[in-house]
Amino acid sequence: MSKSIKIAPSILAADFGCLAEQVICAQEAGADLIHIDVMDGRFVPNITMGPAVVEAVAKVADIPLDVHLMIVEPDRFVEQFAECGVDSISVHVEACAHLHRVLDQIRSAGCRAGVALNPHTPAIALGEVLGCINLINVMTVNPGFGGQRFISGMTRKLRQLRALVAASGKDIEIEVDGGINGDTISTALGAGATIAIAGTCIFQHEKGIAAGIDELRRAAAQAGANGES
Repeated sequence: MSKSIKIAPSILAADFGCLAEQVICAQEAGADLIHIDVMDGRFVPNITMGPAVVEAVAKVADIPLDVHLMIVEPDRFVEQFAECGVDSISVHVEACAHLHRVLDQIRSAGCRAGVALNPHTPAIALGEVLGCINLINVMTVNPGFGGQRFISGMTRKLRQLRALVAASGKDIEIEVDGGINGDTISTALGAGATIAIAGTCIFQHEKGIAAGIDELRRAAAQAGANGES
């Protein structure tokens, strides 16, 4: 049976001088959701965008917005980002002393709740919160910067999480985040990812945003047809 995967362009790699136009272009090219990386310069060594940018994107996007909080004390900002009109908010297990409480906070704010895992964090770290989440973000690079290479060893974690989700009986999506392109998307799909987050290969594709998304679609479709797993 063939499998499919959702495509989530990450605006971290977009041209912020014409961000609205680039988001609309990605949307018109068939993106399933828009991924937004929020970095604070403390949890990760980079600073990106805040609620004002997210709100601006929400005004032009007709597809779900997926916010990834790579920040310390994310509970302080959950409501603020939720009020921007986003669909989902993910926090890092490594940044939350009281993860269960933060996930409840996200859901109470009307958003789907997600948990992100850094490369060194094992899949089992989510064992006690599977009943509280809607999605898992598996970092396949060390977070903080775009354009990094996919860490191949993360496929084992993806498979482990796919097994945990299946055993739980919950409807939980698995995102793969980092180093995704036409070559690595098949590996991610085969290992259990249901959402592919991609930035550089879409927004910096030599033939344009639509071509970047199309390339990912074709690679994923080929992998699904071949039954890669």
